[in-house]
Amino acid sequence: MRLPRSYGILLHPTSFPGRYPIGNLGRRARDFLDWLNKAGASWWQVLPLGPTGYGDSPYQSFSAFAGNPYLIDPDYLLAQGWLTEVESAAGERVDYGQVYRWAWPLLRKAYRVFRGDATERERAALADFKKREEGWLADYALFMALKEEHGGAPWWSWPQGLRRREESALSLARGRLADSVGFHSWTQWLFFTQWRSLLAYAHARGIAVIGDMPIFVAHDSADVWANPRLFKLDKDLRPQVVAGVPPDYFSPTGQLWGNPLYDWQAMRQEGFAWWLQRIRHALQLADLIRIDHFRGFEAYWAIPAGAETAENGRWEKAPGEELFSRVAKELGDVPIIAEDLGVITPQVEALRDRFGLPGMKVLQFAFSGADNPFLPENYPADGNCVVYSGTHDNDTTLSWCQTAPASELDFMRRYLAAHKIAFSSCADAPWALLELAMSSRCRLALFPLQDVLGLGTEARMNYPSRPQGNWSWRYQDGQLSLDLAEKLLELAAKERRLRRE
Repeated sequence: MRLPRSYGILLHPTSFPGRYPIGNLGRRARDFLDWLNKAGASWWQVLPLGPTGYGDSPYQSFSAFAGNPYLIDPDYLLAQGWLTEVESAAGERVDYGQVYRWAWPLLRKAYRVFRGDATERERAALADFKKREEGWLADYALFMALKEEHGGAPWWSWPQGLRRREESALSLARGRLADSVGFHSWTQWLFFTQWRSLLAYAHARGIAVIGDMPIFVAHDSADVWANPRLFKLDKDLRPQVVAGVPPDYFSPTGQLWGNPLYDWQAMRQEGFAWWLQRIRHALQLADLIRIDHFRGFEAYWAIPAGAETAENGRWEKAPGEELFSRVAKELGDVPIIAEDLGVITPQVEALRDRFGLPGMKVLQFAFSGADNPFLPENYPADGNCVVYSGTHDNDTTLSWCQTAPASELDFMRRYLAAHKIAFSSCADAPWALLELAMSSRCRLALFPLQDVLGLGTEARMNYPSRPQGNWSWRYQDGQLSLDLAEKLLELAAKERRLRRE
């Protein structure tokens, strides 16, 4: 895959401003895309779009296929006549407890009206969606209905017939919970209808979308409940080992994610059908897919279940070459970015390069010395890489500069001076790294909106390994100015990153 020389912005839809307690797929999303167009950007990158649960992390979703109902635009429900009013509940940050209490009653109220007043065309569109997406939707809708029935309890604590998916128990549940199952199918129809409309709006303005696919799925998900044979679970359907990473830049004790690990032998025996379904589905929602923790396709860090930290895991091999060969055979040249950060070995690099996948470069990691692989002159000669100032897991560039070791800052000052990029204090750091990334040979440059706005640590999106208090930042009205768009446009033109080039 050969990317055009271009740039884009990383921003999750939850971060849009507005009069509701969480950003959504409505007018503010379109305003953002209009602003990107004025800025000459070619890409909008989002985080995973799945339904979130405890901890609010988009990387711990109830489904690898479903969309997040919190992102449904209430104004669309008003326009359809399914609601007559929606109470304003805006906040400068996302309060997920408030979102939970606000969104679900709102959606259920709209669903009741829809059931009574829907046109034949609307009913046909919903039926067509349910038929087209049946491969994942039926399990997801029943899973969510059962979670509600059991007070949100994880599926492995449900009665045996349900947790082990005995057909008699499932059949009774489908009848008993038909209304709830129908509701959750309807919310997915709404989400995908709105997302595809937004995607078309982006494409009409020359902007492509980069999706984000977590390599692992949550234990408490419809995916594991429906496919326990594909995961390393014990006789009680609990993980034998869980996912994470060893100690690294982000955490001295590693990161204990807790996701169940795949039974790759079972995946292989089924021809990697689940992965093919997942990637095929993701390509309907985005033009390019960033796969998080790509190194886990070569080898993954297996941590004993019940461990309190990630320190005592072990590396186990994964069949990445077999998987991506099968993907290439079935789906062709799939547009994928390999998130290749962390403990990267020559074997991981060989897997990435074997399939021509661009890797990631993060400038906040770059300033330890001349041989640092994140320094621009050490990027691949063919430019097949994606450079970021920072990612959703980093502090903002302003705050990073304010807390970075003196040795790194001294190296950065000298390095930027050699590249004729202005830097006199940390207030200059966000734009300095934007300039450095834009001028690099990486074909794609991406920046968190927080760095474009020059914001501090209050705008950080995520603290890895911290279970709560993440994913809540929203930008405010007026911050996306025309002057800022024109400044980005000028820099992109200077560095030959405009769409026409």
